[in-house]
Amino acid sequence: MPSSSLHGRRDRSRLGFTLIELLVVIAIIAVLIALLLPAVQQAREAARRSSCQSNLKQIGLAMQNYLSTYGTFPPGGTYDGLGSSWSVPARLLPMMEQANLQKLIDWDQTYDSQGNVTQTRVASFLCPSDVGDKPRPDGAITHYPLSYGANYGTWIIFNPDTGAGGNGAVAPNKGIRDSDFTDGMSNTLGFSEVKAWTPYLRNGGGGTATAPTMPSTVSGLGGEFKTNSGHTEWVDARVHQSGFTVTLTPNRKVPYTYGGVEYDIDYTSRQEGTNATEITYAAVTSRSYHVGTVNSLLMDGSVKSVSENISLTIWRSLGSRNGNEVVGSY
Repeated sequence: MPSSSLHGRRDRSRLGFTLIELLVVIAIIAVLIALLLPAVQQAREAARRSSCQSNLKQIGLAMQNYLSTYGTFPPGGTYDGLGSSWSVPARLLPMMEQANLQKLIDWDQTYDSQGNVTQTRVASFLCPSDVGDKPRPDGAITHYPLSYGANYGTWIIFNPDTGAGGNGAVAPNKGIRDSDFTDGMSNTLGFSEVKAWTPYLRNGGGGTATAPTMPSTVSGLGGEFKTNSGHTEWVDARVHQSGFTVTLTPNRKVPYTYGGVEYDIDYTSRQEGTNATEITYAAVTSRSYHVGTVNSLLMDGSVKSVSENISLTIWRSLGSRNGNEVVGSY
């Protein structure tokens, strides 16, 4: 047989991969995927973080437009007796291209009877990284969560006996003016990230005039435990639903064990509008799914990514509108 024919047969017998060669190729592909996957995940998270900051900038612009229209920033609820009240986000709807949604609201009625509003998902109120982006059925109506809370201050939220509120950017029964921000609006928080479906303690009293500085103090105050319904009602003005406080630093874990399970909780001594004499104190922590940080809106409209390692002193200074504190670098 001619040598050229033999050579052709040998070449044809080498077509395709051997098993070992195939395994090597698969291993190389696996290594490449392992190298590329973290980069893809980081790129996706960067996009989600940017979208989150864009949402806060939109809220900041809405706050400024509200100020221009009404001469004050929106109140953190209105309570002329016992009952619930519409939230700061609900009052900002027309300034966030949601005028048609706000037209559905009957301001003379509580949101409890307006399920067509409460169940509406407002995309600008939700961080793309928040895993709690889903409706919450609540008896006859359904609620929808949010990922950004208004700044109610350090600790005290509302004294129904005197009408006094806290030292944050919003307060019940009061539209705060820009001139009230004696610390400067660039040094005062307006909104910050919160996690939807947060567990919390409520209505156990136990609040004291001095704000706690340790998570164990907060979890030890007691009350009725709600396993997962905090920040699930964007329509509700109460601080544990549409607000936050600077009692503790961002992402600070507040461990509380219930039924053998440990939760990371918030605390409200008494829900606003549920008692005519008891003061509402609250430790509602700013939390985020962005690792190591929370995105926060300042009252001048700027948005910053704040490290969870910020000192409590500086964080509380940022939470106060009129404390005459000097805010250092953060």
